Amino acid sequence: MHEPVLVLNANFEPIHVCDMRRAIGLLMSEKATMVVNGRGNILTVSRVIPRPSVIRLQKMISRPRPRLKLTRREVFRRDNYTCQYCGKHTTDLTVDHVIPRHLGGAHCWTNVVAACPACNHRKGGRTLEEAGMKLLRPPTEPPTSARYVFGRHLEENKEWEQFLTGW
Repeated sequence: MHEPVLVLNANFEPIHVCDMRRAIGLLMSEKATMVVNGRGNILTVSRVIPRPSVIRLQKMISRPRPRLKLTRREVFRRDNYTCQYCGKHTTDLTVDHVIPRHLGGAHCWTNVVAACPACNHRKGGRTLEEAGMKLLRPPTEPPTSARYVFGRHLEENKEWEQFLTGW
């Protein structure tokens, strides 16, 4: 009941990922219709309820474009779990401010990168020039496309692919 379900707006735009329990509630109250049943059925005493993978809301709702929050997990995801100084691919990473905060650097997408503990320690509270280090690629804010926002669920839910392209 805690599997992710892709929620589409009335125009088939992906807007959210909810759990199976919420999706079945939306289907039962007729606020949504099932688009893809990729998971079989739930058998109850009196009925068979399909387990949806993708649902579509009956009415169009307006939502502002989502913006990704600046979190450790999102920084690591943006940088593909790779140290931006030495290129080491690992899950043991830290967050480093390119321009240290005590030198006036902001805590924003363009000043934060993933770094392995060794490189972060080597750089310390210095700038790149002072530490004699270079970035593999400049940090940018990740895209807010549906493919990027909901893409982390694609490994387990291949049927979502067709709904995430183009948005």
